[in-house]
Amino acid sequence: MGILGGTFDPIHHGHLRLALEVYEGLDLEAVRLIPLATPPHRTDPTAPAPLRLAMLQAALNNEPGLIADDRELRRKGISYTVDTLSELRQEYGVLPLCLIVGMDAFSALDTWRSWERLIQLAHIAIVHRPEASLPTAGPVRELFEHHKTQDPLDLHRVPAGRIARLAIPLLDISASRIRSLIRAGRNPRYLLPEAVMALIHQHKLYRHTSPHAA
Repeated sequence: MGILGGTFDPIHHGHLRLALEVYEGLDLEAVRLIPLATPPHRTDPTAPAPLRLAMLQAALNNEPGLIADDRELRRKGISYTVDTLSELRQEYGVLPLCLIVGMDAFSALDTWRSWERLIQLAHIAIVHRPEASLPTAGPVRELFEHHKTQDPLDLHRVPAGRIARLAIPLLDISASRIRSLIRAGRNPRYLLPEAVMALIHQHKLYRHTSPHAA
């Protein structure tokens, strides 16, 4: 089971293609896309939680293997990955769980709440990003060296405890650019699903907001 979290503000083709690539590439049972409520490391999302969830559900459009999971929105408060993984572990028992993160996020893993517990609860799949690389030293590098595997099948053999690097082509799309285009009165078409665009227009989202991180 894959877990991909984010603000999804809004969800776009970069998120969706990444989820699908990991789902198929690792032969996962499913990938759960989990919009967070309040991020611990960045500015609050622009769109309200119900609309971010609605955009996510519209984008997935019953795509087999990709699931919209609203547990962090229902939980409220700051969204900590360790809490989400703990919930999922209780629900799924010994089913392998796989947390999907970008290289930039993984490199800062030691700033996450109870970060040492993450590898006990799930595997970690690191998606390469051209602008980021592994730390050359320090606790995150030590974690990687201790748990790394080059065999994706390892992620199916045990419930947690492995770290794999995935060479997956990423679409150069960011939510912050989409918001900037809308704010400037420009057309973001082809960067995100038409159903998501329709909800953005319907609710007049992102027209007078300041840019956040993607």
